[in-house]
Amino acid sequence: MPIITLPYEDLEELTGTDKDTIIERVPMIGADIERIEEKSIDIEFFPDRPDLYSVEGVARAMRGFLDIEVGFREYEVKPYQVEISKDAGIEDIRPVFGCAVVRGVNFSSASIKSLMDLQESLHWGLGRDRKKVSIGVHDLSKVEPPFRYIAADPDFEFIPLDFTEPMSMREILEKHPKGVRFAHILEGFESYPLILDSNGNVLSFPPIINGTLTMVNENTTDLLVDVTGLGDEVYTALNIVTTALAERGGQVEYVKVIKADGTEQIPLDLTPRVKILERSEINSLIGMDLSSEEIIRQLKRMGFGATELGDGVIEVMIPRYRADILDNSDIIEDIAIGYGFNKIPAVFPMNATVGSSHELSDIGSSMREIMTGLGYQQVMPFTLTSEKIHFEWMCRELTDDVTYVMHPISEDQTMVRTTILPNLMEILSMNQHRELPQRIFEAGDVVVNREGGLHLAAVSINAQANFTEVRELFDAVMRERMLEYEVSESTDPTFLEGRRADIIMNGKKIGVMGEFDPQVIVNFGLGQPVVGFEIDLGKN
Repeated sequence: MPIITLPYEDLEELTGTDKDTIIERVPMIGADIERIEEKSIDIEFFPDRPDLYSVEGVARAMRGFLDIEVGFREYEVKPYQVEISKDAGIEDIRPVFGCAVVRGVNFSSASIKSLMDLQESLHWGLGRDRKKVSIGVHDLSKVEPPFRYIAADPDFEFIPLDFTEPMSMREILEKHPKGVRFAHILEGFESYPLILDSNGNVLSFPPIINGTLTMVNENTTDLLVDVTGLGDEVYTALNIVTTALAERGGQVEYVKVIKADGTEQIPLDLTPRVKILERSEINSLIGMDLSSEEIIRQLKRMGFGATELGDGVIEVMIPRYRADILDNSDIIEDIAIGYGFNKIPAVFPMNATVGSSHELSDIGSSMREIMTGLGYQQVMPFTLTSEKIHFEWMCRELTDDVTYVMHPISEDQTMVRTTILPNLMEILSMNQHRELPQRIFEAGDVVVNREGGLHLAAVSINAQANFTEVRELFDAVMRERMLEYEVSESTDPTFLEGRRADIIMNGKKIGVMGEFDPQVIVNFGLGQPVVGFEIDLGKN
């Protein structure tokens, strides 16, 4: 989850109250305070609230929550003065495009940093590390409209941000730090996205880097915001950035986009979405008997517009920057947040039951005790991982038993793990500065073919690590469990040929052990031999 740094001076000015009140109340809107510094506070927000990824968004939410400024926040949007044409060739590369102009912003070093931090947080939270959304903000005074969004030749040259000499777009992907990091997004394309002004000056090479010409500084007052990507998240990001700038006193303007076929589009839409709720539905989910007046009051505190239509039916206006509101239950959750979870009375369950631990849970607890007794340290890595780490770095073929995340928050968390060893190798990679030997284990959850399971895995890294070490370790584990097993020749490419074995119990393969292949060790950036094993605890 993103951690946002909020300077007290900026936060107090935009919120209209003191920092102590904000610090006391901000956790109640769905946030965790990471650290409190002398001049700022670091807060971790849930990834479903990208509108809170800036000091402007937090200040807006807190003004409502503290009853300083309640209700739906309307932003005046003036008719367009700027046009941008969209080349037909861009449709196959990065087709979704949103843009707007914001004028009259008074920037300081703090507000510029807030804007840049908001961009990067949205790139991560909504954009899946720029793949689905990338944002550019430009000093409008440095360029001349109308603008063009085109598919350009990779040999086209311009001066990218943070550089002083022209580079071709191909060179940027090979040599510029941002280009090297995000080059994979444009892999396989013969042309690259480019935004130009009427004089041929470069504003942006999305999703990689802006041109140096339009860099925002403290003298900038008028801005062009461009957002490119692959889906509707583009428009959500555009709404969040433009409304954040409007909170700084900026005047928002539409931009007209002219497509290659001549049709016109206005990407910015700040008109509210409308949903209808019934009082009975709200009270049923919250478990209280709130009046319509109380419900409306809490909706307004949370930044919604609300009107009673009669007979307990409430019309709710949802701000366009609230990307997390998908159905009525999300709105009802906000009503509960506004009312205060601490005010909702606790109720004992209607039915009394007697609980008992699951057999697998008992096995897991036993294994943890055994591994700890054998001198191994328990770790608890994430259950989400990526194909690159889980298969490519482990030198294994991609299998069809993987459960993927529908809306991953990053490229490193796209699937649920089917094995644990890759996670343990990651931990070794992140702890190379620690002394050796390092011996770690996990008894944790995996998902194979959409069915959950419990695995035990352990790794050891040291200069003398070999197959004998891991075989002796596994012998000790099974002896403590009073279980018998056999081994057979393994073909698992994660391990060295001739120094690997499948683990067999009751005629079934339950796991594998061995010395890791040197290529796997190199893939994780390690420099010492590694041995390990993994078994399915549901099969023993």
